[in-house]
Amino acid sequence: MVINTGEERSVTGNVVSGAVASATIASGINYSQYKRGAVDKQTAVKNTIKLSIQGGIATGAAIAAANYLGRGSLLGMLSAVSFGIAGVYGVEKISEAIDEKMAKVEVVENQEEEENNG
Repeated sequence: MVINTGEERSVTGNVVSGAVASATIASGINYSQYKRGAVDKQTAVKNTIKLSIQGGIATGAAIAAANYLGRGSLLGMLSAVSFGIAGVYGVEKISEAIDEKMAKVEVVENQEEEENNG
């Protein structure tokens, strides 16, 4: 079964568009949270960057999936969706790993400061 999804669209162009759209939304939300004192500046910026990258990946994967669906390739569509899920998940895991490393660095810095002041 072939579904008419219109002309094929540029995956790369839509990754950029998705990242820009996500950055716009995420920065507005994170700025609001920062102004309310719900998050600090570093967290707001980090979260905006992470969501922008994830939005670009998700948009690119969705466009690629639609392109494959338009060609009648169910396997291609499922592959594109899988790559999108893996990409978004990968960015999430990388972000968590960075947070953990930064927390460890902060603990070491605090210990060194206490030793120097004590």
